Amino acid sequence: MSDKKSKLTPKAILAASSGNVLEWYDFTVYGFLAPTLATLFFPSEDKLAALLSAFAVLAVGYAARPIGSVIFGHIGDRVGRKTALMISVLLMGGGSFSIAALPTYDQIGLSAALLLVAIRIVQGISVAGEYTASGVLLVEQSREGRKAMTGAWVAFAMMWGCVLGSAVPAGFSSLLSAEQMSDWGWRVPFAIGGVVAIFSAILRLSLTETARPKDPDEKTSPILQSLRYHPALIGQMVLLLIPTAVIYFVIYVYAVSYLSSEAGFTASQALDITTINLIVMALFVPVCGIAADRFGLRPVFLAGAIATLVLVGPCWWLMHRTDTVSVFAGQLGLTLSSTAGWALSVTALTLTAPAHLRCSVVALGYNICMAVFGGTTPVVATYLVNRTGDDYAPVYYIVIATLISIPVIWRLPKLLSRAGHFERGANT
Repeated sequence: MSDKKSKLTPKAILAASSGNVLEWYDFTVYGFLAPTLATLFFPSEDKLAALLSAFAVLAVGYAARPIGSVIFGHIGDRVGRKTALMISVLLMGGGSFSIAALPTYDQIGLSAALLLVAIRIVQGISVAGEYTASGVLLVEQSREGRKAMTGAWVAFAMMWGCVLGSAVPAGFSSLLSAEQMSDWGWRVPFAIGGVVAIFSAILRLSLTETARPKDPDEKTSPILQSLRYHPALIGQMVLLLIPTAVIYFVIYVYAVSYLSSEAGFTASQALDITTINLIVMALFVPVCGIAADRFGLRPVFLAGAIATLVLVGPCWWLMHRTDTVSVFAGQLGLTLSSTAGWALSVTALTLTAPAHLRCSVVALGYNICMAVFGGTTPVVATYLVNRTGDDYAPVYYIVIATLISIPVIWRLPKLLSRAGHFERGANT
């Protein structure tokens, strides 16, 4: 395919990115309904223990992602990006329908919790190929000079999945009583996720497959090749994405549960604040993509990292105030500073990976980071605050994560040049 001409149409972009709406809708719904799920599947007199159990299931789903990287990385590199995307979205949707129909602890006892864990593991495996395979396909098929903007559509779809994952529970929390939400209302958002999966699968039938690059070592698994020949690159991908994962789960999962259980806000109020900020983030994603296409990936990534270091302390202080405006402003500051990471991550990972191993390398880098530093963040933040008694413990976690990523951000032009891509605004 010529770099000057793109195969992509608006329908193709929608089809490729639509599964990310489902992925993040489902995981956001789970995070926001964690307090309700904790009482239904992990009943305990200790509310903290029950909440930690619910968050642990979220972490288990993310821990399964490296397994999904092996499976879907192989499918994407050996069979095709489109095939990987079809399988992943159907598995994810099946999991959503299963949770919607799942009996609770009161109905079948411990089996309910075990089934929930099993479903989240299957979903964690399936989504491992979703974000990365869709991003790889879009960036590969986009024309030169528009790759960051095209890759940003994946993050744009992801954010709208987060918006829906926040708005739907917020809407039901407003319309239903607490008893109705606990009785049956929590099931509806998961059922809606299953419907989104069916819609996405239908759209993806029309996708054009990317021509598969020739692999000089066809007999060896692409995952084994990735781990053998590119461990340093995978490690740098993980470090690049750490603050992106940590900040999101601190401000949109941990903080929402904190606001609704400790800070005197109702669940509906906490979700309303989050929903508005997620909309702002979604609208800011294309701006970051356009800026990166014009100035380069490194300057935009670096601007986000510096902004995070400057804003995280004041913003966290605002999020611990008792008035809605302050909490909203605090979350907004961290939302804007972390948007660049989400907007540009899939483009940066795709362009630094070798073409014949692209799905595997990108999937490993992204999903190892999400498994180790994403899904575990709510558990870590909850534990640190309760262990130390310091409400600012998550701030220190964010600062450390951001500082770790800056050396990799600085090396982006070199990583891109090694993969045969030119970084605008940089001497490579």
